[in-house]
Amino acid sequence: MSALTFDAVRKTFGTAVALEGLSIDVEQGELISLLGPSGCGKTTALRIAAGFERADSGTVQVRGNDITKVPPHKRNMGMVFQSYSLFPNLTVEANVEYGLRTRGIPRHQRHERVAEMLALVELTTMATRYAHQLSGGQQQRVALARALAIQPEVLLLDEPLSALDAKVRTTLRDEIRRIQTSVGITTLFVTHDQEEALAISDRICVMSQGRIEQLGTPTEVYRHPTTAFVARFVGTMNELPAEVTGGNEVAVLGTRLSAPKADAFAQGTRVKLLVRPEDLTISESGLAGTVTSVTFQGASTLVGVRLDVLDRLVSVDVGQGAADHLTIGDRVGVGVNGTHAVCEAAE
Repeated sequence: MSALTFDAVRKTFGTAVALEGLSIDVEQGELISLLGPSGCGKTTALRIAAGFERADSGTVQVRGNDITKVPPHKRNMGMVFQSYSLFPNLTVEANVEYGLRTRGIPRHQRHERVAEMLALVELTTMATRYAHQLSGGQQQRVALARALAIQPEVLLLDEPLSALDAKVRTTLRDEIRRIQTSVGITTLFVTHDQEEALAISDRICVMSQGRIEQLGTPTEVYRHPTTAFVARFVGTMNELPAEVTGGNEVAVLGTRLSAPKADAFAQGTRVKLLVRPEDLTISESGLAGTVTSVTFQGASTLVGVRLDVLDRLVSVDVGQGAADHLTIGDRVGVGVNGTHAVCEAAE
């Protein structure tokens, strides 16, 4: 039995459709990220799970129990918002204790639980401080501790890292994953940041216009996107003109490649081949072009190449040290590995 289930959930706002038949099963202890652009329905789904919005149709279930019409305060869910939402007049420990106090938990049990939560988020020494005395990252950790203190069945995270700077965001992202796995709590994480979703998730639900485009592990979503939308939204893609030659093969400027699901198109159909930078190679043969940029990125180097025949710029991700000899203006060949490429109908 799944810990959290959306079953054919539909939600509209006037004539705008926010969710169109959303169905997801979140397993016990699993972290699923809802990933997509603004307006795709991910935050609406989270608010419906929390009870802040009511679905037009469909149900939300926790361990098989229908909670669609249960008010938010009776759903036993913890929620962390983008804006922290700490009480400015309360200390850190009082903020964490708040939910326990409203539930009538005895004082000694509250103090034990607060101490446990502050240790979990590594803020024990800041228990007596107020929100304005904390950094953004520390405030968000207090918000996380407060949400977990009530021992919720499901943890809901609404873009909790988007207000933080890049370095703090990465650190806290890893902390959230550490805490989530150590507690073993079922978690729904809303984000528009693909890097966050890839780093933190057991599975990713990529959404567009209120629908699921793909639901799978980070590896599946990145390496085997099922739609052109997912391919473009998760990671970077190069676009190359190609022609379906039959089966799962396409021809790219005279070079035949295997391309998954190319057989969805009739032989002779002109398509776009979407290929990730790491699936292109710099070689002496291949598609001829001129190096336009060499960008060192630590573990790899991103090389920009303008192809002669297409007069098109492509990005090639090469391993550490493999591009040390390249400079702008060098003539190179670009090889294509179509194993993980995605075909899209040409316009």
